[in-house]
Amino acid sequence: MRAALVWQHGRFLAIRTEMSCSVVLYHMNEFFAEVWYSPEDNQIALVHGFGSRKLLEPYLDVIDLKELME
Repeated sequence: MRAALVWQHGRFLAIRTEMSCSVVLYHMNEFFAEVWYSPEDNQIALVHGFGSRKLLEPYLDVIDLKELME
């Protein structure tokens, strides 16, 4: 399961709310992962991995990318 791998190997970076879901961002060394959790359904709705910095824009106010890339 993707979520288990993210929790086991990922580094928590930030959390935000989008479309009534809690979206948690993790750093996975070579890429990033978002875990979308739906409190309404009490389950994970999506686990999304990506390498694009463009997708990090919603988090740029709360994370420092320079620190991660060292």
